[in-house]
Order: sequence, then C-alpha cells, then structure tokens
Amino acid sequence: MNGVIAAGDSVTSTGEAVQFWILAVVATGGALATVLMRKAVHSALSLAGTMIVLAVFYLANGAYFLGIVQIVVYTGAIMMLFLFVVMLVGVSAADSLRETIRGQRWLAALCGLGFGILLVAGIANASLHHFDGLGQANSGGNVEGLAALVFTKYVFAFEITGALLITAAVGAMVLTHRERIRRAATQKELSRQRVRENAHVAPLPAPGTYARHNANDIPALLPDGTPSELSVSPTLRARGQVRDVSGEALADLAALEQRSREWLERDGDEDRKGAVK
Repeated sequence: MNGVIAAGDSVTSTGEAVQFWILAVVATGGALATVLMRKAVHSALSLAGTMIVLAVFYLANGAYFLGIVQIVVYTGAIMMLFLFVVMLVGVSAADSLRETIRGQRWLAALCGLGFGILLVAGIANASLHHFDGLGQANSGGNVEGLAALVFTKYVFAFEITGALLITAAVGAMVLTHRERIRRAATQKELSRQRVRENAHVAPLPAPGTYARHNANDIPALLPDGTPSELSVSPTLRARGQVRDVSGEALADLAALEQRSREWLERDGDEDRKGAVK
C-alpha cells in the first residue's frame, strides 16, 4: 500500500482511501445482491462483479499476479461454470423457494449465525502490531511469496476448497442427468406422427430461397413471390428481426440498384471524356 509509517501507525494516501471507500460500497452491494436476488443468474452476475472489485483491490495493493488470477480464474472460469450449471439445472425462483429437505432452512440459518459469530470474533481479536509494506512482502517476488503461502501455510484450506469445487461439479452433473422414462421415437415413427397430425411433412424451405440473399433472417419466396413463414426461425420472428422481402421492398431495392448502376456509368463516362481531353 502507498502508505507512510509514522509513530507506529500507517497512513494511506487520499487517492487510495477514496478508491477503497467507493469500491468497498460496490463490493458490499454485490455481495448483498448475491444473497438477496431472487434469480440465480442475477446472483451469479452480482458475485462476478464483487470478484472483479476484489481483483482491483489486489492490483491496487501491488499483488498483480493475484489480481490477474482473480479475474482470469475465478471470474472468467469458475463464475462461468456457475452460470453454465444454472442454465443446465434450470434453477428458477419457484425452485429456490421449495424446501426439499425438511429443516434445511433452520440449519442454514444456524450455520450462518455461527459463521457470523466466528467472523466478528476474529475481526475483534485481530490486531496489527507492525506494518511491513509491499517492499518487504514482495522482496522475493510476488509470485514466489504467494506460492509459499499457498503450498505451506494455507495448503489444507486450498485442498479443501478444491474438493468442494469438484463436489459441486459432480453434483451439477448428477442434477442435470435425467433418466429416460420411455423409448425414444424413431424417425419413421416421427414421420407417421406428423402425417397423422396433418403437420408439415416435407422439409422446410431454406432461408432466402428465390430471394436476393440467403441469410437466416430473410424468408424464402414462394412461386407467387410471397414470403414463406416457415423458412425463418420463430425466435427471429418473435424478436422482429425478420427482413422484409415483399414485392414492394424488392422493387425498391431493384430501383436503388438501377440508380447506382446509372450513377457509376455516368461517372465512368466523365472519366473517359476527361482522359481523352
């Protein structure tokens, strides 16, 4: 930290204090949103924001390697894993409010209360007798000092954390696995079902067939020139992202191309006349 040691006390600079109080509010708000948000995706995004703020704290304190690891590993990899798990499992607000194990809410509240008591007791008993500074802490190198702490003093904590993450990944795979209750229908059976239901039996027309472009958002044209509703995705149609390829729109496009062609020809004639002169 860019602090000054005077009479046994460490004094931080004004810029560092302003940065801390602003980012501390953002980090605390993200942590509270992680717990209080009703949707799991919003909670995961709030936690990602808190992790990014923590990375900024690390970078401001001179722990550049730890800050980059915080962004790349925790925010970029583990948080994305959380989001994929949420998308695969399909957790909704209704699922999160349903108690599947009797008494789990009271147990969670008791564990949270115990953790809060331990946290308050640890902060109350903490005391800073001396201030080493970044120069002494990183004297052998930031990466080397971090490795010494991870693989010696806090090795069991990191091993337990790794075991918890592996357990979470295995649990996500178990939750997303669904036993098939009935035999999967064959292609022949599906074709017969479409015929019985009077559905569209032939393959759907490809986007842009008989049109001027074959993009996915351009419907195919039927022999009479009208757009085919079946040639574009219903998702694009619901979003309003389907381009107009009606006869009037195509006529306007043809007129625009004709005007462009005439303008280019006129420019070419003028260039040739100028070259002859």
